Amino acid sequence: MRKILFGVVVTLVILFTFKYCGDKKKDQIILKENSALIQEQLKNVSKLVVTEGHFSEVFTYKNSKAVFGDFLEAKKQAIVIVNADVTVAYDLSKIEYELDDLNKTLKILNLPKEEVKISPDLEYYDIQADFLNQFEADDYNNIKEIVKKSLMKKIEVSDLKSNAQNRLLSELSKFYILTNSLGWKLEYNQIPVESLEGLNNLKL
Repeated sequence: MRKILFGVVVTLVILFTFKYCGDKKKDQIILKENSALIQEQLKNVSKLVVTEGHFSEVFTYKNSKAVFGDFLEAKKQAIVIVNADVTVAYDLSKIEYELDDLNKTLKILNLPKEEVKISPDLEYYDIQADFLNQFEADDYNNIKEIVKKSLMKKIEVSDLKSNAQNRLLSELSKFYILTNSLGWKLEYNQIPVESLEGLNNLKL
């Protein structure tokens, strides 16, 4: 009788062990599947998020220099019409992240800085120059630099960057929705993201 009872106990222990190991293996498989799914989503979102804008401006360029000491001043000037296409972009392939399988957490470590690209089209009108102060290559280069600096100031006070940041947050919200649906957590810069509203309040 004892031998039969012992055999039953041993059988139950073996069965429970197999079941536990099987469940654990199943959990590991699901965990790996979820991890792979998150990685795939990260690859799919790893694209260039671009916001475009257009700026127009009219400049008057003036330059003068003294010749023959202070006896004579040679002047030159031009009217410059600028039409510029501007893009503010985030290269999401540069997102730094870490998948913490143990704690089921997607950790976004660092986001790429925005890339501002200015493509100006310059048209010159009413070019006037004294014989002793002609337009040269340096003048045109200086005009381009002045134009770019002026446009950068306009971009800073426009809503172009904030619109680009909103698009970035829209892409990041996909991570939150995915991780939340899989029972994972999302974390940015060691701060847990517990809702879409919380995501929008992050300091990027």
